[in-house]
Amino acid sequence: MTFDWSYFWQSLLTPSPQFLNGLALTIIISVVAMALALVLGLFIALMGRSRFIPFRLFASLYIWVIRGTPLLVQLVIIYTGFAAAGLFRFEDVDLFGALIKGAVQAAIVGLMLNESAYISEIVRSGLESVDRGQNEAALSLGMTPLGAMRRIIVPQAIRVMVPPLGNSFNGLMKSTSILSIIGVAEMFQIGSTMSSSTFKVFEIYIVVALYYLLLTTVWTFVQTAIENALNARAGLPRAEPVLKRLFGFRSRRHPAVTAPVLQPVDAA
Repeated sequence: MTFDWSYFWQSLLTPSPQFLNGLALTIIISVVAMALALVLGLFIALMGRSRFIPFRLFASLYIWVIRGTPLLVQLVIIYTGFAAAGLFRFEDVDLFGALIKGAVQAAIVGLMLNESAYISEIVRSGLESVDRGQNEAALSLGMTPLGAMRRIIVPQAIRVMVPPLGNSFNGLMKSTSILSIIGVAEMFQIGSTMSSSTFKVFEIYIVVALYYLLLTTVWTFVQTAIENALNARAGLPRAEPVLKRLFGFRSRRHPAVTAPVLQPVDAA
């Protein structure tokens, strides 16, 4: 077996329309699932901090179950298990002229549920990183708990949460490669079909790996830009350069960074 370099370069530089469709579907599923997971993860984190014991128990149980079971098993249960049990079946739907297949819907739901359990812990840690005294001071000034959360706590916590949230999105994009188990025609599934029909196994899978690497690299640039913007607003040093992140060159010493005390801003 010889490596077909011409086929490899052709597939890498001029991918087929089917492959590009799979790439686009991978990006769409990742972005939509992450956006929904952020919302659900925030609610789970707030439930975990609630005064009501049933809410805290539900949040703990949710995180325990989701984080304790494999994503692959969750996808199979959501897409085929529920349908076999007669509980729920994902049907193809027409959304603004675009046909959303049931497998794609199940993939988004599965990724959302799985990722939200991890995001809820990131949100919880970020909120708890802000000194409780700032919340108490805001309440003593007459702010409502929601107002203190929105104007005092969250702006500081976001800066702490962005790096782990960015890493979670990175992992979510790579996790889309297992969606082929439920028949989603994302990039990995298209690559598998191409390798089966052409017998160019190594060539195709290396191309797929390079495109995944491209996606995660582009996101690293985006994440760094977001971190730099948040640090600039807080008057903090810039984040580590992208090249240092990509190739593992870390500074030996990092200055200690503390969260600044934000003062409530009066509405104009």
